[in-house]
Amino acid sequence: MSGRLAERFLDMIAAERGASANTMAAYRTDLQDYLGWLEKSGTDALKAGAPDIRGWLSDLDQRGLAASSAARKLSCVRQFHRFLLSEGLRDGDPSGVIDAPRRQRVLPEYLSVQETERLLNAARAAAEDVKAAMGARFRAIRLHCLLEVLYASGLRVSELMALPRSVARLKEPVLTIRGKGGRERLAPLSKTAMIAIASYREILEARESGPPGRNSWLFPADSDSGHMTRQAFARDLKQAAQAAGLDPSRVSPHVLRHAFASHLLQNGADLRVVQELLGHADISTTQIYTHVLSERISAMVRDLHPLGCRDGQ
Repeated sequence: MSGRLAERFLDMIAAERGASANTMAAYRTDLQDYLGWLEKSGTDALKAGAPDIRGWLSDLDQRGLAASSAARKLSCVRQFHRFLLSEGLRDGDPSGVIDAPRRQRVLPEYLSVQETERLLNAARAAAEDVKAAMGARFRAIRLHCLLEVLYASGLRVSELMALPRSVARLKEPVLTIRGKGGRERLAPLSKTAMIAIASYREILEARESGPPGRNSWLFPADSDSGHMTRQAFARDLKQAAQAAGLDPSRVSPHVLRHAFASHLLQNGADLRVVQELLGHADISTTQIYTHVLSERISAMVRDLHPLGCRDGQ
């Protein structure tokens, strides 16, 4: 019975919300965990109460699951119980009185402006090395393009890898991105990013054989998806970090996305604007960057407040 209810819920998620395959797989796994625990406890989703959900959360904790992962699973279970209530399959929503596990606040890792400049300069120098072998020069120009676009736009690495070939001929410095949940947003491109794309397009078209447009991806590769993988990009990025004199363990595609957001906030951008640029559905996701805002606000009070400016007081 519970299995059939879960399938009905998943069908609704797929039809009404257009959830991605990854999201559907995560929901299915979370529900299987919850419903399996209820079955072992001698109950099911139509009879479960708040104590049952708390017992399941306690079991997750005993299994060593991180609070953030438990909170994600609880979110799925909440939606499932709301679905059962809305469909008239049970009375009340037992998850409504359950508090989410407390997540430990983890500040995002990001590079300073100076470190980011060092990384970009090292990538640019490698791309401009005309003495390099053709294959090495292509990879260097591609990496420089990837870094300039990522730092200019703050894209998720999955969005960056799946950029269409049409981006190579954009005339306006802005990308239209379809992100998580099918939500569209605009992502900016800097002048240097546009120049890097043009240089990359030139060498890409020169090395390709066959009819134009045979590959629809901006960063094509011999992979199942047809485009460069995030693992390949991360590997190349580590090498660029080493060339720039940075600790490779501190540098990843996501760290550059954090740098994009943090540097904007440091220079006065509004948190809501950064939320839109990052494609966050909820402002609470963007609020991991409030440490940057706190530093900026403290500096403003120190420098601009008439009392904060007094020496020794």
